[in-house]
Amino acid sequence: MLRISFPCMVLTLLCSASVFSAEPPRPNILFIFTDDHAYQAISAYGSNRNETPNLDRLAKEGMRFTNCCVTNSLCGPSRAVIQTGKYSHINGFKTNEDKFNIDQPTFPRMLQKAGYQTAVVGKWHLECEVKGYDYSEVLIGQGPYYNPEMIRNGEKVKHMGHTTEIITDLSIEWLNKRDKSKPFMLMTQHKAPHRSWEAYPKYYEKFKDRVFPYPHNFNDDYSGRGRAVLEQDMTIADTFHERDTKLGLPGGWNGFTPEQKAGWEKMYGNRKAEYEKVKDDPVALKNWKYQNYMKDYLSCVDAVDDSIGRLLQYLDDNDLTKNTVVVYASDQGFFLGEHGWFDKRFMYNESFKTPLIVRWSGHTKPGSVNDTLVSNLDFPETFLEMAGVPIPADMQGRSIVPVLQGKTPADWRTSIYYHYYEFPAEHMVKKHEGVYDGRFKLIHFYDDIDEWELYDLEKDPNEMRNAFADAQYAKEVDRLKVELERQKTVLKVPPIEVNTRSFLDYPEETRPRLPQYVQRSNLLERLTKTVGERKKAIQGTGNSPAP
Repeated sequence: MLRISFPCMVLTLLCSASVFSAEPPRPNILFIFTDDHAYQAISAYGSNRNETPNLDRLAKEGMRFTNCCVTNSLCGPSRAVIQTGKYSHINGFKTNEDKFNIDQPTFPRMLQKAGYQTAVVGKWHLECEVKGYDYSEVLIGQGPYYNPEMIRNGEKVKHMGHTTEIITDLSIEWLNKRDKSKPFMLMTQHKAPHRSWEAYPKYYEKFKDRVFPYPHNFNDDYSGRGRAVLEQDMTIADTFHERDTKLGLPGGWNGFTPEQKAGWEKMYGNRKAEYEKVKDDPVALKNWKYQNYMKDYLSCVDAVDDSIGRLLQYLDDNDLTKNTVVVYASDQGFFLGEHGWFDKRFMYNESFKTPLIVRWSGHTKPGSVNDTLVSNLDFPETFLEMAGVPIPADMQGRSIVPVLQGKTPADWRTSIYYHYYEFPAEHMVKKHEGVYDGRFKLIHFYDDIDEWELYDLEKDPNEMRNAFADAQYAKEVDRLKVELERQKTVLKVPPIEVNTRSFLDYPEETRPRLPQYVQRSNLLERLTKTVGERKKAIQGTGNSPAP
């Protein structure tokens, strides 16, 4: 008969108790982030243009959000919000012309202090030194699609190849070399599919012969709406330039290898001949631009989807899947021909909403879809709670951990505040702020304008009818104006300045703050010719045209 001494028995019981009471290991965090990836270009979100099998896998194994909204639909400001958990007016990065104060508190630095190994690879775009990471290798500014120079831990390095693949390679290389005794937080941040959508031959081949469906409002005439939609400069018909259509050579062409030049010519060598056939027919030319836009944009998305597949496979192969949270998002949405546009900036859904997919084994229900109002403002708080790190009281978002676990708190937000600042600037989208409650959206355009818009997303999901002056929505207008002011008070938003005089109404020599981009474009000529039509279109919207 086996006998165990009392001291040994006690020791055994204590060891067993420690095993059963041990805290679960802190999860690794893999944040995969893209630039301008529209939810309309993800098959898990119902895309009728393309297939994204690896993103679909992530959605099948995790939770897909349908109401993830950004606070300021622009590349740099979105990144600053994610770093800090604070709105643009608090973190100081309102426009792409600003520089981020990297010495303010950021979530990577907090994770780093809590024992996480942190890394960022790819697009940074905060116009400042990289801090808060054990390893960083980031693009300079926007970065090119081919042969990028990058800053590796403060030192410039040169890479050859397609940027999406390089970012993926570097991410996997760091995962292999990391300190495996620590949990990690890796931010893999792609340039793609940002303008000007320079594809790689193996991805372009899939799309080169496809004919893509047009959005039903592709030929939107903006009737019943105000000056903001009429005075923008982001139409496929008029704003696409030679680099967008690939009639011109890409940046960095002289540094292309012979193989890269041959691949480029194979993809785009016939574009000039195609252009000659349609250039004198405005309708045919607009359609031609759109079709090629989709081929190029979706080829870049395809490269990103492949990258996601490689990263997921790495986690599988290295027994990391179970304890690694994978988060996929974009810095904002993007117009894919809706309203005849490309780009973002507006508070309309294609720009305002971003894809968000989260897989967290044991926490998220596989294949679940969630319509809770969440935001990029919530990302850092979420990462901190996942890691067991206290969330600073001055962060303005909220952790979505309980939402991911299917336990949305009863006091969860019922609306989201938005504010866009970059005007006058590229694409000439006017400054505006607004509030969205899941059905209704109230928008106030200001600065050289004072116009309001209201959309009932249940009845008008494509935001084609401004219902601000409709008597049947008067109570909703009043309610949302109160909510807008409440949000601004809570968020400590400074008062806005309203100037109802349009830049078009100033004498040319005294027009205020017009950037060189606008002076070079044909925007002023186009819009000045249609002032009468512009004012006529505004009638009946409840807004008054500028004098």
